[in-house]
Amino acid sequence: MKVLLVGSGGREHALAWKLVQSPLLTELHAAPGNPGIAALGHCHPVRADDAEAILGLARSLGIELVVVGPEVPLVTGLGDVLRRNGIAVFGPGRAAAAIEGSKRFAKEVMRAAGVSTSADLSGPVAPCVLKADGLAAGKGVVVCRTQAEVERGLAELASLPGPLVVEELLEGTEVSVFALCDGADALTLTAAEDFKRAYDGDEGPNTGGMGSYAPVPGLDAAAVDELVEAIHRPVLAELSRRGMPFSGVLFAGLMLTANGPRVLEFNCRFGDPETQSLLPLLDGDLLAACAAAASGDLSGVTLGQLPGAAVTVVLAAGGYPAFGCTGAEISGVAEAEAAGALVFHAGTALRDGRLVTNGGRILNVTATGDDISSARTTAYAAADLIMWEALRRREDIALAASVV
Repeated sequence: MKVLLVGSGGREHALAWKLVQSPLLTELHAAPGNPGIAALGHCHPVRADDAEAILGLARSLGIELVVVGPEVPLVTGLGDVLRRNGIAVFGPGRAAAAIEGSKRFAKEVMRAAGVSTSADLSGPVAPCVLKADGLAAGKGVVVCRTQAEVERGLAELASLPGPLVVEELLEGTEVSVFALCDGADALTLTAAEDFKRAYDGDEGPNTGGMGSYAPVPGLDAAAVDELVEAIHRPVLAELSRRGMPFSGVLFAGLMLTANGPRVLEFNCRFGDPETQSLLPLLDGDLLAACAAAASGDLSGVTLGQLPGAAVTVVLAAGGYPAFGCTGAEISGVAEAEAAGALVFHAGTALRDGRLVTNGGRILNVTATGDDISSARTTAYAAADLIMWEALRRREDIALAASVV
């Protein structure tokens, strides 16, 4: 099977790493890809959000399945363009992708489906959570415990387009739960936890994610299945009832409160950096599952979970999330891999044969182990071997979970 992977981040590198393990794969192409993906397949200088160029590339290469990584192409309708032209797509069409593209739409769907979520508030009064209604690359959320934080949050989000959503502040454990969907049914994956704040101790601004781990202690396979049954499947049914069946990955960000799970948000794609911890634990053929979901029939597909745990540490630019870093030479990647880690490229480039920085989140260092503690130890030891000027990372990824 000839596959075109759309995207260029760490999530897409992890997807490429898993897809090339499938015996079904004959060729892997990526648009635009990154240096890590280029070691696994063919990269093409086509922007992920240029639907017509992606269509032209897929046609010229004889692509049999397109796997879309990032949210922007999905929310703007890449899946529809490809499907109208007879190309199978793993990823929802524009209407269903609005589950991520508009928080107000997601709330409307959840209310209709009877799924518990955070309550809307009439105005921005602390304590509360301020959210941009549309896409914001994981940074359009401000948690406000004081009125001063509300004022700062309003100023921070004022530059983002669209209306503002004000929600109650929920307390509990936040987890990410993923399911592969074929438009009607859902195949459960394991749960993961990511770390959104920029600095240790969950301080600082929200980011796209500074690290992750899987599985989540206390959430075994049966518990995750129950969450998918109570949350994902009712939403899938409601979207189907509206004539917008969801095919792809439905990702629920949940708060496990004292009063039960509540949905914080839905996303229409794999998470980043959760995917980097999920896929090394996935037992089975991801490509076969993606192709089945794209065809509308997941019946008979099984994906298991390998024993152990995985931890991912994001290595970022010193100024991230405010600004990135370009052109700084990166060293130590081969040494980190030799130390037992997977190193997924997120914001890198090759210049005159040198690997250099090219973004905010630069590399993701993932390690597996018998438990979270051993995976964490290996991940940080490998991350210690990678260097560039002004590298920054959190030091507490999976720390609390490793001592449970």
